[in-house]
Amino acid sequence: MRTPNDAYLEKARRLRKTDVERLLSRARKKLMRRIEDQTMTVEEVVAIQLEIEDEDLAEWRERWAEIQAKTKAG
Repeated sequence: MRTPNDAYLEKARRLRKTDVERLLSRARKKLMRRIEDQTMTVEEVVAIQLEIEDEDLAEWRERWAEIQAKTKAG
């Protein structure tokens, strides 16, 4: 089971209610089940979702930079 990073927990605590709702709407079913089963708090799930989205964005940016480099070279 993934545990939330302290930095992301702090970010999750500072979010507005509407931002929390948006993140929860994008959360994976597995994470939502942890709230329902009361194995994690909403804050913890939001922190994990933030971390997942940051990782995905970093990966996307890396791939995009590769595509741009190939386009310039080609």
